[in-house]
Amino acid sequence: MDQLESGAFQIIFSNELLDAMPVHRLGWDASEKVWFEWGVALERDCFVWHRLPITATSLPPSGVPARLLEVLPNDFSIELSPVAENWWRDAARTLSSGKLMAIDYGLTRDQFFLPERSQGTLRAYREHRLSPDILMAPGEQDITAHVNFSALQAVGESVGLRTDCLVTQSQFLTRMASKVWKTEPPSQAQTRQFQTLTHPTHLGDRFHVLVQSR
Repeated sequence: MDQLESGAFQIIFSNELLDAMPVHRLGWDASEKVWFEWGVALERDCFVWHRLPITATSLPPSGVPARLLEVLPNDFSIELSPVAENWWRDAARTLSSGKLMAIDYGLTRDQFFLPERSQGTLRAYREHRLSPDILMAPGEQDITAHVNFSALQAVGESVGLRTDCLVTQSQFLTRMASKVWKTEPPSQAQTRQFQTLTHPTHLGDRFHVLVQSR
């Protein structure tokens, strides 16, 4: 990114951008106590998952407590996105004064290691429906993985940004609504839209919001 106009208040905003960026899918070998990378191989004209050793471009996740690694099940999977982190770093560096903001499917670092996410967050969608196989029908599916918002927060702070908030979409919109609707009550249609965007089983907890500033 080019440096934005110095002195002007700037806003860099993204919505469902970072979850579509490339990821490395890593797995845990419980017997050897090491991470490996899930690569893709071709067998009988079909793509299949294939174990690869960790390389310099697919470093293991950082900040994982040793006590957690002791109990992590075999083949537990997680995704890393250096591309998303680099994009956030570049955006942060262009910001001389203003806000850097992302709304996206995502989690904080600890949430990636909950038992229900043993297969990671990598998903594929075809015709707006969840696909049973991420590797089938290449080019005809949308592939996505949850954003690691803790990693983005650390990247932004490392280049001088301060974190204004890292919250769920439900928390973020509820705070906004409490201010806006004090003077102008919502219509029924607005209330229904708000409930869809904030309900935990819909979009409220699936999306996180990160706002940093300089």
